[in-house]
Amino acid sequence: MKQPTFSQGVAFALAASLLGSTLYSVFSSAFPAPTVLRLLITGIGLAYVLYLLSRSRERVGRVTVVVGWILIAAVAWFLAPPPLLLLLVHLGLLWLIRSLYFYSSVLSALADLGLNGLSLVATIWAAGQTGSMLLSLWCFFLVQALFVCIPNNLPRKSVAVSSAADAGPEWS
Repeated sequence: MKQPTFSQGVAFALAASLLGSTLYSVFSSAFPAPTVLRLLITGIGLAYVLYLLSRSRERVGRVTVVVGWILIAAVAWFLAPPPLLLLLVHLGLLWLIRSLYFYSSVLSALADLGLNGLSLVATIWAAGQTGSMLLSLWCFFLVQALFVCIPNNLPRKSVAVSSAADAGPEWS
């Protein structure tokens, strides 16, 4: 499998924002807005997880991840949390999946967690400033597309600590 690229992430962002905003416009006239938001978060979240798994080089555990994601999403759906809390649940699942399938260091996974936080902030900002579902989804997935810039293995700087005995006498 090919590694995901930024341009693929942008293409997914465009498709998700166009499809999501269209579905929101169509279904919000027939159903309550929170229900439509929950449906969009879950549906687009599943599509993004499947995209990520299709781009991962790891082969082990894909079925288990998808089944686990569906089970957690179903429990979250039936508990009916507010849309923001449901989004946080899906962000946590997304972070866990990317951490397991794309990173081999804790620092890379933490950088991805920060990126997820940034995408959430960008989404809330876009929704508050414009009220547009299209721009909110666009901002969310555009920031998410940046995960390809996080190195697979962020090395920790090791500090060489030497004792006085190792250094020897400091005589000139």
